[in-house]
Amino acid sequence: MLVLTSVVTYSHRQQIVDLAVKNRLPTIFYAAEWVEAGGLLTYGPSFTDMFRRAATYVDKILKGAKPADLPVEQPTKFELAINMKTAKALGLTIPQSVLIRADQVIE
Repeated sequence: MLVLTSVVTYSHRQQIVDLAVKNRLPTIFYAAEWVEAGGLLTYGPSFTDMFRRAATYVDKILKGAKPADLPVEQPTKFELAINMKTAKALGLTIPQSVLIRADQVIE
């Protein structure tokens, strides 16, 4: 199951995670907070990196750059987080090749 980002899903993340585990539904989310709450895995842009890059834009604007002249950027750094406890509860085996690529593995 893929859970998309919204205020509603985020505000009910614990209930969604609990329901997914209870019904043995493998899930993927957009942010690490979901994995920390018990979700199976996340893969998405690094919000820390995006905020850091946004600060560069603010610096340029404060130094006189016109916002319309700045290029539109897309995320360049993505993070993978896996919750092994949830994987075991779902009866899933995560391949070692995936685990070594993960930025965060929760035991």
